[in-house]
Amino acid sequence: MTDCLFCKMVAGDIKPDTVYENDEVLAFRDINPQTPVHVLVIPKRHIATTNDLEAGDAELIGKLYLVAKQVAEQEGIAEPGYRTLINCNRDGGQAVYHIHLHLMGGRPLGWPPG
Repeated sequence: MTDCLFCKMVAGDIKPDTVYENDEVLAFRDINPQTPVHVLVIPKRHIATTNDLEAGDAELIGKLYLVAKQVAEQEGIAEPGYRTLINCNRDGGQAVYHIHLHLMGGRPLGWPPG
């Protein structure tokens, strides 16, 4: 996807503040953090929204959560706690149409989220 912001990051055209990367997943700091630790974890393969997931994507989505767990540990927020979430479409708060998991923590988080 040549017009996708996150695909440009995966391609190396835009340099995010990367905290983790492997062959399938990229994790980087959000440019507009809502918590002291706010990292986005994305698949390197373009999937626009949760609605576009297929059965074969289950392992990849699981890997996003395992990376989030690892990053939470390295950022020191695993023990006190953190939130993970994936927004879907406009009413769900999705701003970039490349599926991404938010890892948020570093302060107590209230419920409901908003």
